[in-house]
Amino acid sequence: MDGYLDERERWEALLLWLRTNGPAILIGVLLAVLGYGGLRWWQGRIKGRDLAASVLYQHMEHAFASGDEMAALAAAGEIERHYADTPYVDQARLASAAAFVQTGHLHEAAAALTAVMQHPHDRILGLIARERLARVQIALHQPLQALATLDAINPGAFAPRYDMVRGDAYDALGKKGAALAQYRLAQASNPGGEVDSRLLGLEISELAANRPRAKSTAHPAVGSGPMPVPAAAAH
Repeated sequence: MDGYLDERERWEALLLWLRTNGPAILIGVLLAVLGYGGLRWWQGRIKGRDLAASVLYQHMEHAFASGDEMAALAAAGEIERHYADTPYVDQARLASAAAFVQTGHLHEAAAALTAVMQHPHDRILGLIARERLARVQIALHQPLQALATLDAINPGAFAPRYDMVRGDAYDALGKKGAALAQYRLAQASNPGGEVDSRLLGLEISELAANRPRAKSTAHPAVGSGPMPVPAAAAH
């Protein structure tokens, strides 16, 4: 009998514990289920948006490749308006900037590059946009702004490219000695071939010989079109 009472007491204690703690346990389980479901829904939404942006981006690439600039810029605008939270918006802006440069719309190119530089989805794309913006600023006869743009950040492996553009900026300011120093710095830090060694050597030899420059900055080289979206930029 004592054993029966012990068993019944344990059972009653369990029922009491469930009555006391059961609602909290149930709420916890429900919250866990809802949280997991919400996470899956959010992940699916992100993937769906990335897919839609990817389709528009591919359409933009095809339009640029086929020479239909208006369709390409329209697709880029759609990405910017509706998918600004995806990595494709940076690529669309870089491609649009290249097209604006080719048509001489340098202020529009600068605006697109500034947007990427200020809010990049990927650090590499931000560095590329900053370098290209400096080139556009030089073409807009704003070499001091170009130097400020380049000096605002540590470019890491992009240092040779930044040094070369600094050389262009100093050259535009008429500071030939400073330009030559920057070109030589770019040459010394260019073992990986970040910049065109032949072009860099030509710049150095012309400045060192104090010959007139034949280079024009009317249409700066900011890239000929979109680039593949890097894996690091993907959500």
